[in-house]
Amino acid sequence: MNSSVTSASVDGSGPAHSAPEPDCSGPEPDAAGTAAGWLRVALDVPLRGLFDYRGRADQAPVGSRVIVPFGSRKMIGVVVEHPLNPDTPEDQVRDVEQYLPDTAPLPDAWLRMTAFAARYYQRPLGEVMLPSLPASLRKVSAYQGKRSAEGPVARLRKRKRKAQPVVQQDAPPSLNDEQRRAAEAIAAQQGFRTLLLHGVTGSGKTEVYLHAANAVLAAGRQVLFLVPEINLTPQFEQSLRARLAPVVGEDGLAILHSGLAEGERLDAWLRATEGKARILLGTRLSIFTPLPELGLIIVDEEHDTSYKQQEGLRYSARDLAVWRGYDAGVPVVLGSATPSLESWFRASNGSYDLLRLTKRARDVSLPGIRLVDTRRLQLQDGFSPHLLTAIGECLARKEQALVFLNRRGYAPVLRCNSCGWVSQCPRCTAHTVLHRGKGYRNFLQCHHCGYQAPVPRACPSCGDQDLKPMGRGTQRVEEVLGEYFQGARIARIDADSTRRKGSAAELFAQVHAGEVDILVGTQMVAKGHDFSRLGLVGVLNADSMLFAQDFRAPERLFAQLMQVSGRAGRHAGQGQVILQTDYPEQPVYQALLRHDYEGFARHTLQEREETGLPPYAHQALLTAEARELSAALAFLAQAGAQEGMPCADRVTLYDPVPLRVVRVANVERAQLLAESVERPALQAFLAAWSERLHAVGREHKVRWHLEVDPLEI
Repeated sequence: MNSSVTSASVDGSGPAHSAPEPDCSGPEPDAAGTAAGWLRVALDVPLRGLFDYRGRADQAPVGSRVIVPFGSRKMIGVVVEHPLNPDTPEDQVRDVEQYLPDTAPLPDAWLRMTAFAARYYQRPLGEVMLPSLPASLRKVSAYQGKRSAEGPVARLRKRKRKAQPVVQQDAPPSLNDEQRRAAEAIAAQQGFRTLLLHGVTGSGKTEVYLHAANAVLAAGRQVLFLVPEINLTPQFEQSLRARLAPVVGEDGLAILHSGLAEGERLDAWLRATEGKARILLGTRLSIFTPLPELGLIIVDEEHDTSYKQQEGLRYSARDLAVWRGYDAGVPVVLGSATPSLESWFRASNGSYDLLRLTKRARDVSLPGIRLVDTRRLQLQDGFSPHLLTAIGECLARKEQALVFLNRRGYAPVLRCNSCGWVSQCPRCTAHTVLHRGKGYRNFLQCHHCGYQAPVPRACPSCGDQDLKPMGRGTQRVEEVLGEYFQGARIARIDADSTRRKGSAAELFAQVHAGEVDILVGTQMVAKGHDFSRLGLVGVLNADSMLFAQDFRAPERLFAQLMQVSGRAGRHAGQGQVILQTDYPEQPVYQALLRHDYEGFARHTLQEREETGLPPYAHQALLTAEARELSAALAFLAQAGAQEGMPCADRVTLYDPVPLRVVRVANVERAQLLAESVERPALQAFLAAWSERLHAVGREHKVRWHLEVDPLEI
């Protein structure tokens, strides 16, 4: 085993370090002239370092995949070096079992990026490389059995590819002056540069993307287009096919996301990797797809937290996009109506170029926003009279209305009025949410661990049968609206209504076709969608995020509200937004009234600077999980000892604390925050700290993970 993989630092305003070049000099040839010797392989195991095997370098160039024994199992790994000598005694080195030449070796650019991600996010190299590949390319079973001689790639190529949808070609609309200047600024880039495209909702950012992509494609290069969520891909796929098919051909677009079948993902990955697909449209994992002729990277809705992976390798696809653009020497465009404060900060200090779109692309105004003070109002099933009246008027005008509530289920909790009992998950320190099942078979579900239970017929504590739902989720709002507006066609779009594959696309298609009068939705409907008939947005329960413990909560709330407000009046104008609140004087709401992102960002960044929070500091979060909270806290306390650690005088370790939801699925959780105003110092500290954590973790028998640049604390 080789443990020479080291940590490197990177300045968030632009990557400053590329991965070290591996030793690829190779072994000495044997007596017959065959290159037989040593291979250094990355495996998807939670152990630091690489693993040495005996094999033939001529059959296993750097970047190729091999099947090797590991303990009692066989695993697929990636060859990363040809060392002259193994780090393990030669008599203990095992032989490679099978070479996998069905794909070309993974390119140097991919090796550099995965090595950088492993160092920066403090993960073993194999845990970065292998999960980023299509599943069939990392399954030993795909190369064994009766069809082992073929392998998944050969089997895929025997199948007839599904015909691509025929899309009517659109003539490009005329750009306004702001759009034209933005598109020209992107096209003028001759090398790496990050450009932040800040455009109000409906300002035509997509048109700028399409014009910039067209210029890159015409020059024979490839474009990587990232979106934050799967349900945004159909709309962008339609736009890309309608506008760019003449340039790239009907088969020149590849789609990649986790909702694809295994064969579909492999097909898209191969076409992109081989250069046949000129445009790759995908979600965050697409950032790791090799593209031999990459010319432009576009990250739409760059502020979205979905770009941050929350398990395994906890990477930010947006940040890796910037690094990849730097490494490839190509421009990176980050687009948003509400940029992340980190990106806005870098644009403000000149690290990024700022491109502004200050007005809507069509000759329509931004929606009018009204705050309804609910402190002295008698609400009707959670709705103010103002909002109910506005919905009725909207329907009378044959327009669509959207009611936004970021809380799925029927009610957040079930309560007994007699004794105060509330529905609680037996496995988590969280309430169970009341859901309406098919045929009105109600059930309680925990949104943390998935636990489900039937609704009790009587209170488990006192026996009272009068149990009442407290609060409202999307299911209950849908029911209430159906009672108030009988005959209106109502659709609900949330994580529950879109579980079946393709169901989200079907529901959005109904909305776009005018087959829905009232749309009830969560954050799934808040961004990226261009609803041409939507005249009104009503917002319920926004106040729940105002006083959250997370310092990023106001930023998330403002972005969420700006994004969902921007769905109104995009085509016909005169859009209206009604937001119910008990705190209309809050700065978040006051900035929203003025559509003043820049004012909100300036105020919030000043607060962050005064308190020493990101982007003025850099953080890493160590989380521990154990059966007993005391064990998790003891591990963190021992892990927090800084004696002998590099840069310890420039890194602050805070006291270990339990998480807000301390128990999930019978596992107790606690965390410890590391912080420094110097990113290189924090990275140097984390590299040494990770080594210590492995030893301490084994001693305490706890599970732990270290997250760099955490979004939730």
